[in-house]
Amino acid sequence: MQFEKDGNALVCRFNGETLRIEAWGKDSLRVRSTMLGKFTGNDWALTETPEKTEPTVRVETVDQQPLATIVNGRIKAVVNFVGIISFYKDEKLFLREYFRMYGGTISRESRCLKIVNREWKGIIGGTEYSLNVKFEPNPDEKIFGMGQYQQNCMDMKGCVLELAQRNSQISVPFAVSSLGYGFLWNNPAVGRVTFGKNYTEWIANATREMDYYVTVADTPKAILANYTAATGHADMFPEDLMGLWQCKLRYRTQDEVLTVARQYQKEGIKIDQIVIDFFHWTVQGDWKFDKKYWPDPKAMVDELHSMGIKVIVSVWPSVDRKSENFYPMMERGLLMRTERGAAQTYDYQGDCVQIDPFNPETRKYVWEVCKKNYYDYGIDAFWLDNSEPDLGVYDFDHYRYSAGPAMAVSNLYPQMYSRTFYDEMKKEGKPVVNLLRCAWAGSQKYGNVVWSGDVPSTFEAFADQLQCGLNMGLAGIPWWTTDIGGFMTDDVNDPDFRQLLIRWYQFAVYSAVLRMHGDRGPYDIPPLDDRDWGGGYLHTGQPNELWSYGEDNYRIMRKYYDIRIGMHDYIKKLYEEAHENGSPLIRAMFYEFPEDPKCWELQDQYMFGEKYLVAPILHLNQFEREVYLPAGTWRLTSNGEQYTGGQTVKVAAPIEYMPVFEKC
Repeated sequence: MQFEKDGNALVCRFNGETLRIEAWGKDSLRVRSTMLGKFTGNDWALTETPEKTEPTVRVETVDQQPLATIVNGRIKAVVNFVGIISFYKDEKLFLREYFRMYGGTISRESRCLKIVNREWKGIIGGTEYSLNVKFEPNPDEKIFGMGQYQQNCMDMKGCVLELAQRNSQISVPFAVSSLGYGFLWNNPAVGRVTFGKNYTEWIANATREMDYYVTVADTPKAILANYTAATGHADMFPEDLMGLWQCKLRYRTQDEVLTVARQYQKEGIKIDQIVIDFFHWTVQGDWKFDKKYWPDPKAMVDELHSMGIKVIVSVWPSVDRKSENFYPMMERGLLMRTERGAAQTYDYQGDCVQIDPFNPETRKYVWEVCKKNYYDYGIDAFWLDNSEPDLGVYDFDHYRYSAGPAMAVSNLYPQMYSRTFYDEMKKEGKPVVNLLRCAWAGSQKYGNVVWSGDVPSTFEAFADQLQCGLNMGLAGIPWWTTDIGGFMTDDVNDPDFRQLLIRWYQFAVYSAVLRMHGDRGPYDIPPLDDRDWGGGYLHTGQPNELWSYGEDNYRIMRKYYDIRIGMHDYIKKLYEEAHENGSPLIRAMFYEFPEDPKCWELQDQYMFGEKYLVAPILHLNQFEREVYLPAGTWRLTSNGEQYTGGQTVKVAAPIEYMPVFEKC
């Protein structure tokens, strides 16, 4: 092993590998290695200029073997003579690479299994490698963050996670450890992470370099502050979008949109934004209104604006062969490519290929079309649906982008797709708030409200969304939301569904974005025409406005709407925190109470900021529940009763009320 100091970085060379460890902001280190002789220069999620620090780099000989150390504030990395990296916080070991090869200097490394800490395997015929990086386990550790996975585990210790984007699965590879460190796998390759009992293993299926970032702090809040300082902060969220967003699958005409908006105005309910969903267009990839059903979009937008309502319209990244844009984009190389067989990547309601947003020419082309056909009419924002992208088959080795094989870069797709719009809209000098179904590390800085995807309308799925939202926040994505009531509903008249809807709505009031949406059955509404294309042929769901579910439910939702509006100044403060230090709006209990061991065990209650403890009702016909109260004095908002913290209490939860405690 050869060590050298390169400015404020430590560089190590061994057996064809170049390893570089450097200070990257406060109490943080960035670690890269490559087998290709030089680094790519890609910063991926680490886009922000790191805070200047004064690290120390030392190379010495210990027991006749070379040893190198880099210290940056409270974090230290030590590299031994065979390249094993050990990380220390305040001189206490918290992470070490796994190595089971003969000849090590530490007894448990001296094995004959021939398992190395960083395993590179060249992909035959290409310049990429598969990469496997292993770390020793910490048996008592809890791991949170990592984005959104549809499961009932909030603590990721013991979990195997696919590092890939799918509808309702969002890979944001930043982990927060209960041991006081954060770890970013700064690599957009498709792969896998295993937080095992015997070892932790990160795998990139195709990559040119290893790249990760480690930061240390005493609390999750401080860890997230370090991380978002390196990857970017969310913009300040506009005050006029902090109320109710109205949406359904799907408003089919501009008259339907205006009728709903006028009724809300008549009811005295201010909606901040109304959403125009998919298949308002002619065919996928035309990115324009079907004039038969949307004859005067500008007049529609003008009337909505006069009511104080902003307008957001759905744009998909799929381009049908029948689209007027398909062949111009195909000829110019602006679409995804397949490695074999037919050029098709998506087959829902058409024969489609997705755009390639890694290509700046693609981003320019799509924006110019959408600006002409939407933005210039006054459309305020874009619902960038299918932003994973959704694929006919998730065979990532079958696809390729201008930036390289999908296996190497595709986790970055949703971020590049969002930048197609964000980068241009930002030039207008107005706040940019677009709605996406997927994200990656650093997406918080590109105006992304991320929702949890097309999830079922079940209490089980509802419970999963809670841990999804908490972990998304811990992965640095504070603008997160769900489809209230879930997306897929068979029968809106089912009393069980209506109970679920109310419980989900109550939860959504105490979340970042309050948004009505869903595909509401039964599908007995006839299409507008018998064409097999255009804005009239596809089905629509049942009504999904607040008054659509009976007078009793309307009364409850109206009451909670008033609660939301009454919290406006408080919610604004939470968005300011997200902008300043990366704090999410919905927070795991340990985020606010890291010193309380019980709070590290809870995933069915959360803090909405620092003030409100929220206990959602996650089961059918549940009308009371237990709630753990950390130390302090707490007031139950339903009746004003006060409780002393440090105990678990049982409280009533009639359908009209979700237990919420205010910290006194």
